[in-house]
Amino acid sequence: MESSPFAIQSAAAPARMTTVSRHYFGGGASEDDYDLRVDIIENIEEDYGMFVWPCSVILAEYVWQQRSRFSDSRVVEVGAGTSLPGLVAAKVGADVTLTDIAHNTEVLNNIRKTCALNDANCNVLGLTWGDWDEPIFDLHPDIILGADVLYDSANFDNLFATVSFLLENSPGAVFITTYHNRG
Repeated sequence: MESSPFAIQSAAAPARMTTVSRHYFGGGASEDDYDLRVDIIENIEEDYGMFVWPCSVILAEYVWQQRSRFSDSRVVEVGAGTSLPGLVAAKVGADVTLTDIAHNTEVLNNIRKTCALNDANCNVLGLTWGDWDEPIFDLHPDIILGADVLYDSANFDNLFATVSFLLENSPGAVFITTYHNRG
């Protein structure tokens, strides 16, 4: 992984130092030998949704290794944060919706910028686990991805309610997750 710093400026907020990490898949998975590169805009000073967690890298590698399964699939990434697994899915041909908590506009805007940086045509949706807002009823994924979404036991009920709802409304769908045991 390689990174380069740059500043993002918006009218509402002062310039913020961010970095772009580069993630390589296939070939030798290095800067000089790869089949796919995904660039991620990160800000480690902010919310935990603004940088790539190790579980995200592992799930993204799984998506790459199983890319034939993801090609032409409808994929929803819950708790997407920096969206590395979902972006890999999009790059291998999936129809991808990237979701994160609805009120966290900074994370959602970062997802949009990262999609643009990677020329990835993904839907970005505010989806708060356990909330039954209208957008959730339009999601019918074949695959649900969740990288390190089991980080806080206080969120488990709402996460599982949301994932269960999506699975029940999408016959044959699967939930694929990676987690870090912090116990």
